[in-house]
Amino acid sequence: MTIDERLEKLATRHEALSQSVELLLIETRELREAITAQWKLVTQDGENIRALVRIAEIHERRLTHLEGGE
Repeated sequence: MTIDERLEKLATRHEALSQSVELLLIETRELREAITAQWKLVTQDGENIRALVRIAEIHERRLTHLEGGE
């Protein structure tokens, strides 16, 4: 194999690796955006659950009071 052939093969591999890295960067960016969106949903779910817990506690106190307990 001549030097020119080796250089050509090396250049071809380099281009393939560059394309692979570019694809990985794109996929990583997309995954980061998807994770951020999911995190926002999870955060909202947590807030909603805390609100429901507060409502349940209020109802429990009200029922206890109506039943004659304190």
